This record gives sequence, C-alpha cells and structure tokens, in this order.
Amino acid sequence: MGREQSMVDIIGVRDLNLYYGQHHALMGINMDIEEHSITAFIGPSGCGKSTFLRTLNRMNDRIPHVRISGSVKVAGKDIYASDVDVETLRKEIGMVFQQPNPFPKSIYDNIAFGPRLHGVTDRHRLDEIVEGSLKAAALWDEVKDVLKKPATGLSGGQQQRLCIARALAVQPRILLMDEPTSALDPISTAKIEELLEQLKETYTIVIVTHNMQQAARISDKTAFFLNGELIEYDATPVIFQNPGDKRTEDYITGRFG
Repeated sequence: MGREQSMVDIIGVRDLNLYYGQHHALMGINMDIEEHSITAFIGPSGCGKSTFLRTLNRMNDRIPHVRISGSVKVAGKDIYASDVDVETLRKEIGMVFQQPNPFPKSIYDNIAFGPRLHGVTDRHRLDEIVEGSLKAAALWDEVKDVLKKPATGLSGGQQQRLCIARALAVQPRILLMDEPTSALDPISTAKIEELLEQLKETYTIVIVTHNMQQAARISDKTAFFLNGELIEYDATPVIFQNPGDKRTEDYITGRFG
C-alpha cells in the first residue's frame, strides 16, 4: 500500500487515564496514530510509555486492580466496549516483546500456532502462511531447511524475527513492539529496523524504544512521555530538531533520563 494513504488515522485515543490501584499511571492521554506509519514512544523508565502501549490491545486487562477511563478507538471501534472479543482484538493488534519468547516448539509450529488457534487446519494453507510470514519477517532464507528444528536453537536476532513472523501469521493490522531490539546486538538490531521500514507498507507499527537514534532513524512520528503524561507528539524530525517543550529537549539531549 502506498504512502499516499498514510494520512488516515487508525488509532484514536481520547482523555485516557489509567490507574494501578491508587497510582495514577497515565494522565489524560490524547493521540491519533496514522495507518501505515511507524510511531515511536520515548521517555525515561517508568514514564508510562509501555503501559500506554499495552492499553492499545488491552494487555493491561491481565494486571489486577487496573482501572481505565477515556476511550481507545481502532478503526473507529472502541476497543474497551463491552461487546469486544479480546482474543479477536489481539489478532488484529499483535505484540512483540523486549525478550524474544519463542514457544518450545519447532520453527514451523511457532508460526502455525496462531492460525491453528483461529481455526486454520488445512496443511497446504498452513504451509503458505508459515512461508509467507517468515518471508515477511526476513527469516525464510535462513530457516527454510530447518523448519522442524526447535525455535529455541535460533540466535537472539533470529528468535525476535521469528516472534515478528508469529505475530504476522494471524494477519494483524497493527503491530505493537515493546523495546524489540534492546536485547539484540547491533547487526540484529539493524536487520529488524530495516524490516520495520518494509512492514509499515502493510501494517501500522507502534514501538517503545529507549534508543533515541533508533526512534530518529525509523519512526515517522515520536511521542515523548514523562511521569504518566504525554508531553509532546509530533513528526519525528520536529521532536529531535525543534521540540516545542523544554522537557523534550532536555530528555533527547541527555540532560535527564
């Protein structure tokens, strides 16, 4: 899909507040995220960026004593509405975590796991999905002859691309990534950054990163969080070259963090 369609907002967040018990972790967040773009969330540890990322596919539902107010809409639908099926939602909005987490299964069965869960049983169709997903994650050529081997035997960088392929296998619209390269070496990191540039033609990507250079290199827009607040959200060149808030400038220039 071409960049001419990139100005359509796929995610709309309005006045979002999140509490862990009495702790007010996210305060009045408003944000629109464009389709077929890479949006980076930056900020110091504990600022709320990963918590906010997890609100976008209701991963915080799993945490006791969490309360949320406001709205999160994906393609115009409030994902916190009572009639939303959370399993279906997480098929639409996949997630890749900081540490690669392959299942203790073969490479093939890792990728086929999601499609099987959602009712795909035809072996030929599963073969197509596995190959297509591994190709999309730039891993096929490295593993096509060892699909029956344990995924845990792959290198760290390969495991993370496997996890990306596993998320893509259920055909999501959005891919959430929580520091997906922080545990990887520079070469593996570069491969995943290059991959994300390709994937945004088909998917919408939201990434949490502590790596300022990474955010500047790959994202279209950047959001800076501090103490549970969204301080500034703009085109990435603006955030890094001409931020509108002194706190943003102080953070990206290393005055705190």
